[in-house]
Amino acid sequence: MLAEVMISVMVVLLLLGFPMMIPLIAGSFVAFFIFMPIPPDIMIQQMLGGIRPAALVAVPMFILAADIITKGHSADRLIDMVMRYVGHVRGGLGVTAATSCALFGAVSGSTQATVVAIGSPLRPRMLEGGYKDSFTLALIVNASDIAMLIPPSIAMIIYGVISGTSIAELFVAGVGPGLLILSLFSAYCVFYAWRHNIPTEPKASWKDRLTATREAAWPLGFPVIVVGGIYGGIFSPTEAASVCVAYAFVLEFIIFRSLKWPDLFEIAKSTGLITAVVFILVGAGNAFSWAISFNQIPQEILGGLGLDEASAIMVLVAISIAFFVGCMFVDPIVVILVLVPIFAPIVESAGIDPVLVGVIITLQVAIGSATPPFGCDIFTAIAIFKRPYMDVIRGTPPFVLILLGVSIALIMFPQIALFLPQLAFG
Repeated sequence: MLAEVMISVMVVLLLLGFPMMIPLIAGSFVAFFIFMPIPPDIMIQQMLGGIRPAALVAVPMFILAADIITKGHSADRLIDMVMRYVGHVRGGLGVTAATSCALFGAVSGSTQATVVAIGSPLRPRMLEGGYKDSFTLALIVNASDIAMLIPPSIAMIIYGVISGTSIAELFVAGVGPGLLILSLFSAYCVFYAWRHNIPTEPKASWKDRLTATREAAWPLGFPVIVVGGIYGGIFSPTEAASVCVAYAFVLEFIIFRSLKWPDLFEIAKSTGLITAVVFILVGAGNAFSWAISFNQIPQEILGGLGLDEASAIMVLVAISIAFFVGCMFVDPIVVILVLVPIFAPIVESAGIDPVLVGVIITLQVAIGSATPPFGCDIFTAIAIFKRPYMDVIRGTPPFVLILLGVSIALIMFPQIALFLPQLAFG
């Protein structure tokens, strides 16, 4: 009865156009104040408890670092470096877009920031180079998914906090799948260019390549700081986030001089607004999760689906489908907050590595973010490129199939994700 009422309240509020934080709070309110004999201040305690973990300090830090470099010159330098090395091969512009998305993802950790920073300069060049706009838009939107897998990843931080999984291990585990997706996207770009006879770009000299590499060396320091620092035990993910902010500030304000002091206010305001939304969602999600766990709703749902006795592979398949479909309609953070507590009991009973589950969930929310009907990256592309909805999603199917293929590979061959964490942490 409680589950049906909570879901009904949330669906009605969503259909009425309320932002997702309102349905989450309303669903929790129904549980606490109507169905549960618990003092109402417990709900407030649970919401505050949701934003109390120290690991969440990394979230505003990474958001701030991403805001600084998105408004600076880091993206242009990364694109120029990749273009110098692969621009002359068949499909080089497409490979440049995919690789630049991966590199900028390792700098920003944000799919939407990657769509803006990489898509804005590269889309005109790809159109001039003979690529169809449908292919170009789909590549940029879907290649941005790599940003959610390669650290730093806010989605992984949220999952780690909710599930109690090591964020450092999650960061390292995302590298393998991210590189696999990049390789497959690059191969498809080469195939597309060959099939449509896309002309190649002039080949750069080694002098130009070395110059571009030297200019891009500073932005490439971000993944070294995050992955290298955590892998080497120099600092924690939270400390890495703080170092990234300092590094981004020095890079864009002092070394590149791409930003001025007045820009800092707008950057700080943008970071504050995004952080406020994320933390409200996390707090509301924690209260919601506590309510459904207290009433044993996860056990009821999973028991009805027959997953309580399912094999590990079937559990991972169910998780993949649930998160993929959920993120086609709702913000990824909300899906993580709602669904992770539901699947947590069955994951534990099935003996599945929570790091593997975290990587699979992150991949699914990334795919869902770029998949119709309501993937958030689609609407980012619509706003940035001023293109109709159908133009943005027309070229999506091949990329979604590749991403789903990687999902299947992760389920069947977990070492794609687990090899590096096991190597790094034993």
